[in-house]
Amino acid sequence: MNTMLRGTALGLGLALAACSSSDSNDNDGSGSVAFSTWGEDYIEKRIPSESVADGWTIHYNKFLVVIRNIKVADGGGAVGAEMKESKLFDMTTSGPKPIVTFANVAAKPWTHVSYEIAPAAADTVIGAGTDADKQLMVQSGYSVYVDAVATKDQVTKKYTWGFKTVTLYDRCKGELAGKDTDGVVVTNGGTDTPQLTIHGDHLYYDDLQSKDAKVRFGFMADADKDNDGIITLDELSKVKLASISTKDIPYGTGSATGINDLGAFVTALSRTIGHFRGEGECFASAK
Repeated sequence: MNTMLRGTALGLGLALAACSSSDSNDNDGSGSVAFSTWGEDYIEKRIPSESVADGWTIHYNKFLVVIRNIKVADGGGAVGAEMKESKLFDMTTSGPKPIVTFANVAAKPWTHVSYEIAPAAADTVIGAGTDADKQLMVQSGYSVYVDAVATKDQVTKKYTWGFKTVTLYDRCKGELAGKDTDGVVVTNGGTDTPQLTIHGDHLYYDDLQSKDAKVRFGFMADADKDNDGIITLDELSKVKLASISTKDIPYGTGSATGINDLGAFVTALSRTIGHFRGEGECFASAK
């Protein structure tokens, strides 16, 4: 399963991005590449009601992500730098968080940058978060975990969702110095500072592929059939997409198969949270 990630829409089963060339004026010597990660305001603060089609406000108490296997390579497959270990980050902590800095990388364009979001392991390093966060992720086998609350018109819904997906984000590209650039560009004595950006609003899109996908929460709230104020993934799995999809609210799955209920839909959306340099894109595929 491949996914082409954009800043606003999602496409399971789709891999249609074209590569743009990157160039450097200094292909001699070496420089550094310093990777960081950030969840932006939607995770650190809230997703405001005006950004949600049906008026809900969403706030994250925890947004845990495990990042591993960052690789910097060129078009021929040569690897310039690699971090094989995994690191856990609570994306609700303030500001960009450093992941790894590679020194003495050959000065040239490295057009193939990739990373994975995958389940935590005993040797996972805490980049931002607590020992309790790591214990939860390791014991449950989670790669992504959210603890959140949604509110609208004095109605409150809480939920803790954990996902065990393994996703490769490959051939990442994003804006660098005003230009759409594949991977990273290392210059002699310089430091490129790519960001692995996590998009917290992607868990609520109403289509996996359409450019017109919107953030929407109402049907998730309605899944709380026992009215205990808590939405579980099991409850979401009981909501068939065919029962909520309309012309205006498609809940479309594109070319993806086997996604028939809201629980499976949200799990598929969890693979689309990883981006590059803010709104930049990667090819995402299940591992």
